[in-house]
Amino acid sequence: MSQPPRRSRGFRQASSLLASQIRRAAEGRGFAVARLLTHWPEIAGPDIAAKARPVKVSHPRSGFGATLTLLTTGPYAPLLEMQLPVLRERVNACYGYNAIARITVTQTAVSGFAEGQAVFDAPKPAAPAVPDAQIQQQAARIAADIDDPALQAAIARLAALKLVRAAKPNRKAP
Repeated sequence: MSQPPRRSRGFRQASSLLASQIRRAAEGRGFAVARLLTHWPEIAGPDIAAKARPVKVSHPRSGFGATLTLLTTGPYAPLLEMQLPVLRERVNACYGYNAIARITVTQTAVSGFAEGQAVFDAPKPAAPAVPDAQIQQQAARIAADIDDPALQAAIARLAALKLVRAAKPNRKAP
């Protein structure tokens, strides 16, 4: 009697769990190699990746060489146009052969297409507000019994954040 197939043991990488779904989504936009989407900052470089996103790869009916369409905002389009030859070489290096013959640039608003998924130059998160001296003293008293200085400082910060949040009025409407 043969044994049933063994199940995998332990943890699996998240990328292996999502690989087929990513591949299907990428193929829907013409990307034969999903790596172009998933590793865009590494392929294009951080400066280009911050200014443009790959949107679609279209293949001609006859002939070779696909067209890669990039999405960018208006001010970055001229800068991106100057970098297209270098970008084309990098993308073709990802494919391993001369797959992309042309790159076109599509300009849009900062939020992107209707889905709003192409966001460029996201605003930096605001720095957390510094609690007033009274709340800091109260948080220090809460953490005073802890011997480890690093843990004591962490608990004091956590207590200060909790006290600030508790002091704010409830923003939810009934």
